[in-house]
Amino acid sequence: MKSKTTVWAAALAAAMVSIILALGGVAVVVSWTRVSTEAIELSVIHADDAVERAWKLPAAASFRHEVSWQSNASLCGPSSLANVFRSLGEDATSEKSVLAGTGLCWTGFCIMGLTLDELAGLARAKTRRRVTVLRDISADGFREHLKRSNDPPHRYVINFDRQMIFGAGAGHHSPIGGYLENEDLVFVLDVNRDYRPWLVERTRLFDAMNTWDGDKKRGMLLIE
Repeated sequence: MKSKTTVWAAALAAAMVSIILALGGVAVVVSWTRVSTEAIELSVIHADDAVERAWKLPAAASFRHEVSWQSNASLCGPSSLANVFRSLGEDATSEKSVLAGTGLCWTGFCIMGLTLDELAGLARAKTRRRVTVLRDISADGFREHLKRSNDPPHRYVINFDRQMIFGAGAGHHSPIGGYLENEDLVFVLDVNRDYRPWLVERTRLFDAMNTWDGDKKRGMLLIE
């Protein structure tokens, strides 16, 4: 019969292997999906005046000009929820508190990230607010939801393919800060420090969202 020490050592070794594999997997994904600073600046709007106007939109103002950045490339989903919950006055306002007790991403990494449905389940575990998965939305439906994103009780997290906007990258989650309707520009509160909050044409963001993640379309979460 194996001693408790031997069993404990084996479990620890297995955990270490999992962590090492997780780190290696994230490193590979990051190397595949890296986008240059030049490509970022050429692809979206970071102009101070436009972004400043976007920060004054009703829902965006609740974020108080602040985005808590994701701590690694795989945690865009939990980071997005933490930022949204902070804006709504909820308790789970960090990646750690969003993930606590869920069993997800226990190594500190969400290998290959979280799907939209997984992120919805995580959100429901941390708030009593209604969480709705919006998938297979038409272009007109997307525009109507963007109008609602300016309404303070509503928060949206969008799942989109960076490659469609920046020419490289992979799937990503970030909160929507609001919609400059007259200019048809969407304010994305990107949780990746390298990108920072940016504005982009509605049609381009729709095309990036209207892509496949496995056997399902990407989409948005509505938290209200």
